[in-house]
Amino acid sequence: MEAILLAGGKAERLGDAAQGRPKALVEIGGRPLAEYQVRALVAAGVDRVIISCRAGDEELFEAALGALGVELAYAPETEPLGRGGGLRLAAQERRESGPCYALNADELFDADLEALLAHHRSRSPAATIAVAPLQSPYGVVEVSDDDLVQAFREAPRLPHWVNMGLYVLDDEAIARLPERGDHEYVGLPREAASPRTQRVHGIAKHGLLTHRPSFPRQRATIEGAGNRAQGGPRRGAGPPSGGPTPPPSPDGRGCGGARDSPAGGRPRPR
Repeated sequence: MEAILLAGGKAERLGDAAQGRPKALVEIGGRPLAEYQVRALVAAGVDRVIISCRAGDEELFEAALGALGVELAYAPETEPLGRGGGLRLAAQERRESGPCYALNADELFDADLEALLAHHRSRSPAATIAVAPLQSPYGVVEVSDDDLVQAFREAPRLPHWVNMGLYVLDDEAIARLPERGDHEYVGLPREAASPRTQRVHGIAKHGLLTHRPSFPRQRATIEGAGNRAQGGPRRGAGPPSGGPTPPPSPDGRGCGGARDSPAGGRPRPR
């Protein structure tokens, strides 16, 4: 089983927290971010990981990830191709056909990869995307059409789904990846929107995905963790070095750092 790891991020917006490394190699909990993904892939039966990265970064990834019990291959980009282009380039390095994992190397997830693959194989779509419920970082106010406040809800789940950046792609989806640009705007939407094919599945079962941590979307979190490199990650910056990301607590305060707001509250959009 093979996997493609998208690791072309430069970490330019992370400043000193990156210490000159690619974003996927920034350390969280004493490990490079990409190490969490590679370890999870190995546990799920992956024996070959193709890393899509900037040309010249191959040795950095080999030094950081080369001892994790999996064969590493590289698809270096001499110029930015976008995520879809990076996936397409990396797919050319595959040795086998059929489904493969594809995921962002700079995000942390808590997912059952084997269950994701099993679902994909049972339905045989072109692609399967892991999604998670979107939880508002704010308390919200419900207002009626005649401007009466009806309820207050603290950080509710919204009726939308977040792309986790974690996929199982089959040959059909790989063939439709763009040479340049983002697969979420070019390749996969065509598969999903076509009434004839409708070949993209979204998986959001409880137990398969528990949450999406704040890193890296809330970049202040990782920057704070990087600036305190000797002190370890702050809450919400990622899992501890000994294991996977902890699930959120029942009140939603167990991940993301969105509740760590200053005293006095925060804006409550209508």
